Parts: sequence; structure tokens; C-alpha cells
Amino acid sequence: MDSVKWQIRGSYVETCSCDFLCPCITSNLAARPTKGDCTAALVYQVDRGFYGDTSLDNLSFAVLLYSPGPMIEGNLSVGVITDERASNEQQQALIAIASGQAGGPMAALGPLVGTFLGAEARPFRYQHDGMKRAVSIEGLLDQACEGIASALNPDEPLYIDNTLHPTNARLALAKATRSHLHAFGLDWDDTSGANNGHFAPFTWQSG
Repeated sequence: MDSVKWQIRGSYVETCSCDFLCPCITSNLAARPTKGDCTAALVYQVDRGFYGDTSLDNLSFAVLLYSPGPMIEGNLSVGVITDERASNEQQQALIAIASGQAGGPMAALGPLVGTFLGAEARPFRYQHDGMKRAVSIEGLLDQACEGIASALNPDEPLYIDNTLHPTNARLALAKATRSHLHAFGLDWDDTSGANNGHFAPFTWQSG
């Protein structure tokens, strides 16, 4: 599958169960999560994209993961949710990209994944209001975060740059305002406002 030429670009939002700021980012994946283990939901809204001759414009997908300890030690559990509106060909393309089977940034996580939890198709709803981001996936995920405002420009978030994150080397810093995840055997609910979040544009491509 990795011989197929593809490219996608759009926007992403994430929350995780680590306290702000997630130590995975600042330790190059080597630190233990603040609560010992970590659950995270990374959601991608594709504005424009293709997989071979298949258009992926205006579709969404999510990567849900659980790490039992420092991410660099592996044994991650990962599941994928695809946009219910996608055709069978589009579904398969999104799964291939999200799981790393098609190459691209997610392929780098492949050696760390111990269990693939499967894939499901559901409706997505994505909201963007200034520095606020929210995503709901019917019956499986409801999450939101708000960027940490810069003192120099309150309309812009603080950023962390030159990271190992597969989405983008540059991420906005944010705090999760809510995280409700019940999918693939992963269960996580938090409304403390103290957990980590990120958002960023992304551009991925094969090879």
C-alpha cells in the first residue's frame, strides 16, 4: 500500500490524559506520563487530499491511543475512527494513512504499536472558534481544548516547536476543557481543565 502516492492537509486537535504540559513532548517520548499511563485522542479534519485517484477532501479521521508507560517503550494500543460519509475506497485510504500502513508520519509510530484495536466509521462534528477547538464523534468521543494565550499577542497561542510529534513539528499549547472517550475498550472521562491539549495545521504525504 505504501507505493500509492497520497497527500492530505488540514487541521488537527488533540487532548490527552497527562497534566499540562505533556512530558512526552518535552522528553522526546521518553518520560513517564504524569498519571503513569496515557490515553490520547488525535482528530484530523482533511481540507484537501487524495490517495492515488481517490479524493479525500472534507473528510475526517481520528487516532485513539493508549500508552501503558513511556511511549518510547512501545506496547501502544491504537484504534482508528473514519468519517461515516466516506466511501469504501476512502475508508480504506484513511485507515491506511492513519495506521501508518501507507507510510507518512504515522509509519514512524509503527514499531511502538503493540495492539491495533480496529477501525470504526462514525459521524464527526468539528468546531473552531478562535483558540477554542472541539470535536465530537457520535457515541465514541467528545473533546475540547483552548489555547494558552501569548502575553505578547493574546489572540495567538503559545507554541512548542521542533518536536517529534507526527502531526506537525510546531504545536499550539492548549489545556483540555473536556475529554470523554469510550471506544475500543478505552474509557476516559475528564473535565478538570488541567490536562494537556494541542492543535495545529498539518500536511502529510507519502514517501
